[in-house]
Amino acid sequence: MDPVTHMLTGIAVSRAGLNRKTGLSTLTIILALEAPDIDSLWYFAGSVAGLQHHRGITHSLVGAPFVAALVTAGVYGVYRWMKRSGREPKLPPNWRLLYFYALAGALLHLFQDFTNNYGVRPFAPFNPKWYSWDIVFIIDPIMLLALFLGLVGPGLFALVTEEIGSRKPQLRGRGGAIFALVSVALVIFVRDYEHRRAVNELNARTYRGEEPLRASAFPQPINPFSWNGVVETRDFFLLLPVNSGSGEVDPENLATVRFKPEETPVTLAAKKSYLGRIYLDWAGYPLVTTERLEGGRYQVQFEDLRFESLQGLTRSRRPPLAGYVVLDSQLRVEQMAMGRAPD
Repeated sequence: MDPVTHMLTGIAVSRAGLNRKTGLSTLTIILALEAPDIDSLWYFAGSVAGLQHHRGITHSLVGAPFVAALVTAGVYGVYRWMKRSGREPKLPPNWRLLYFYALAGALLHLFQDFTNNYGVRPFAPFNPKWYSWDIVFIIDPIMLLALFLGLVGPGLFALVTEEIGSRKPQLRGRGGAIFALVSVALVIFVRDYEHRRAVNELNARTYRGEEPLRASAFPQPINPFSWNGVVETRDFFLLLPVNSGSGEVDPENLATVRFKPEETPVTLAAKKSYLGRIYLDWAGYPLVTTERLEGGRYQVQFEDLRFESLQGLTRSRRPPLAGYVVLDSQLRVEQMAMGRAPD
């Protein structure tokens, strides 16, 4: 989930009533909802290290209490700075309660990330398996709009009533925050229901005479009835749109077929590389293809068909969230990275 949605969710949760229990609640919850993404710093160690560690221990049930402790310590440092500056919060901070808020915020971050198709590893480090709900796009405009209206709307209403001469209302934003959270929950409920319908539609068909081994539906940004379907059969992958509202699936005219490449010593060597092991551990529908380069070298591309539909949005010639490994003629790794391979 994008950082703005995390932040606005934190504000809404606090305004819904938690800020009436202790001082510094809003700051604590916002920081807790953003803090798990501190693992993005691993990208400074390289794109492959970033893929390996992003949404790792800080996005796990084991790591959440430590993330909450770090956030609470940071808020305590802010509180000490405020006291030295002669400023006190309106309510005295209850540090036990603030730690509980921070823990709840860290766990809420995990839940929000779980709703999209990138996934999380909630049971790391004991179980490194990725889990994803696949119902919400990584940036959901409907959620953002609901949160924005719920948080900003009450303030705008207060300004309007004051401007026209009405008695200034004592609005603190609680009702708007509750509206925003209920709206977000409703979006999740509707998307979950439509997602199950879309997956059932994909599994109910045969494709070019082959039964589906598995099928998944991945969300689009706005329309909760429109999904990007991925079907795996014995010999190929099929990428096709599916409408969960009407049940429309057209594998003949609208589908893109990606045949499974033959396994070779080249692909096996690439899969054993550092990038190959990390990528295949994470990818839901991996496709590994090979290109012969000059001098007997090989370039092996890794892509995840879960994100194939994003290629039009990124305007890239290569699939999004792809990686590559360059092997020499002896199948030794020369180069590897996430993103676009050098021309």
